[in-house]
Amino acid sequence: MRIPQFGLGTFRLKDQAVIDSVKTALDVGYRAIDTAQIYENEAAVGQAIAESGIPRKEIFLTTKIWVDHFSADKLIPSLKDSLQKLRIDAVDLTLIHWPAPKLGVSIPEVMQLLLEAKQQGLTQQIGISNFNIALTQQAIDSIGVEHIATNQIELSPYLQNQHLVDYLREQNIDVTSYMTLAYGKVLNDPTLLGIAAQHQATSAQVALAWALQQGYAVIPSSTKRENLISNLKAQDLKLSAEDMQMIAQLERNGREVDPQAWAPEWDK
Repeated sequence: MRIPQFGLGTFRLKDQAVIDSVKTALDVGYRAIDTAQIYENEAAVGQAIAESGIPRKEIFLTTKIWVDHFSADKLIPSLKDSLQKLRIDAVDLTLIHWPAPKLGVSIPEVMQLLLEAKQQGLTQQIGISNFNIALTQQAIDSIGVEHIATNQIELSPYLQNQHLVDYLREQNIDVTSYMTLAYGKVLNDPTLLGIAAQHQATSAQVALAWALQQGYAVIPSSTKRENLISNLKAQDLKLSAEDMQMIAQLERNGREVDPQAWAPEWDK
């Protein structure tokens, strides 16, 4: 089962804000929701899904294991706790949130634990997040590439991460783009605004369409109904080869998320 190309991110959303966001997103047509243990919103996401009236089987739900839970005595129990909060028997996708090499994390050990969680039926698919090329290769060597559904990485017109993307494509690992709008920094970019004007679209739609046309999955977040609807319409926007080339020129290694304690050495 491939990763849905369009989903809702819930980073930085908590309590009623995330409940409203998820319920509105599901109401306007979203069917993939991305959360994580460290977001501290799994229970609220679970509540929103339960109250939405949308059948569980229609929703693709992703969560991520936090670095504090990487040990053999914590990883699977932490996932079971996430399932309880989410009010479900299994998630569709579980990711290792950060590789945390500076903490001495053993990638082979963590990946084996994650594979065990899959074998126990706690998650349909497993994958990684924020892994560079070297650590992705470690994950592949540990459990086999066939078990790694995606690498969720920061990608935007300002951070295109081409070496890592090319490597993941060679391995047939899906790319999930988070922070596709770079905390909103790309929204006022003159190039994106110019392309948007030509297509009678928004700059957000252009950035999301850029990612979608390269085969990435995207998980933008919003608390506003109009923005949730507008973002979803990026799926209908077809950018020209010239548009895509213009956006390619925006690369500036503009990384927004780089926690020193958990991040790997990034590929250049």
